[in-house]
Amino acid sequence: MTPGDLVAELADRAPDIGGNIGLWPGLTIYRFHEPAAPTWEEVQSLSLCVVSQGRKCVTVDGEPYFYDPFKYLVLNSHLHFQAEILEASSAKPFLSFVLQIDPVIVRKVSVEMLEQRRSEMLAEATPRPSTAFVSALDAGLMSSVIRFLRALTTGPDRRILAPAYLQEMVYRVLQAEQYERLLEIAASQQNHDPIARVIAYLHENLAEPVTVADLAEQVAMSPSTFTPLFRQSTGKSPYQFLKEMRLTRARDLLVRGNCTVASVSRAVGYPHASHFINEFRRRFGLSPRAYCDLTVLRSELGRQQEIAPR
Repeated sequence: MTPGDLVAELADRAPDIGGNIGLWPGLTIYRFHEPAAPTWEEVQSLSLCVVSQGRKCVTVDGEPYFYDPFKYLVLNSHLHFQAEILEASSAKPFLSFVLQIDPVIVRKVSVEMLEQRRSEMLAEATPRPSTAFVSALDAGLMSSVIRFLRALTTGPDRRILAPAYLQEMVYRVLQAEQYERLLEIAASQQNHDPIARVIAYLHENLAEPVTVADLAEQVAMSPSTFTPLFRQSTGKSPYQFLKEMRLTRARDLLVRGNCTVASVSRAVGYPHASHFINEFRRRFGLSPRAYCDLTVLRSELGRQQEIAPR
């Protein structure tokens, strides 16, 4: 995949000048046909900002961050900043996207990067103040970005493939030289957000029986106060959110292919495999085993297409 592929993907998804709402929560795609004077903007969550064409400057606390098709920008949550489009024309419009990333995903991916032994120390350390950083956009990250955007086109791909490609994007960023700073930003955001702390707790206790009272206790709230706050932040009740998280983790374990349905069921908090199978089928439309077989088949077909002569 080439920079031209990324330009084409964003151009197709940004027909209007200015911000265009993407097909993923927190995704906005931008198009400008001429340079634009600095404007004040704000992000509410940890954000990945990628330019496919043109050039932009973001100023945070008086410090400018320049990025273009060879770089990407990561911004901390709840930042008020100035954004200026430096290069854009009708022939070569400015094209970029901003994607808000759940900090829990950053922590989850970092834990699974076993070769990064420093992750455990960073997770417990007091984060240093961080606001933003710019780093190189390499071929691996660009490829995962393009596949993520393409997966948003259809419902099944958006549900099944897009979350995996999003995790790959985070993984690629964590492999870069800014590994520690991204973890600091994610940790800082989680530490100041009670709902994020609860979600992190759920990730670590999926196999355990969890009640709403247990979750409320984690953030020193009463269940009656905690439940509407959780629903307002996530759009789901704690029970619905936990069930979806468990089924998503189960799907990931099954796709890896090294677990039985019964062991996956226990690993995500379902003591009875029959209950797990029914819930999984309702969520994904297939039984756990059939879903795993289909994923393996798609992967094999994809590899065959990659090696087939063109």
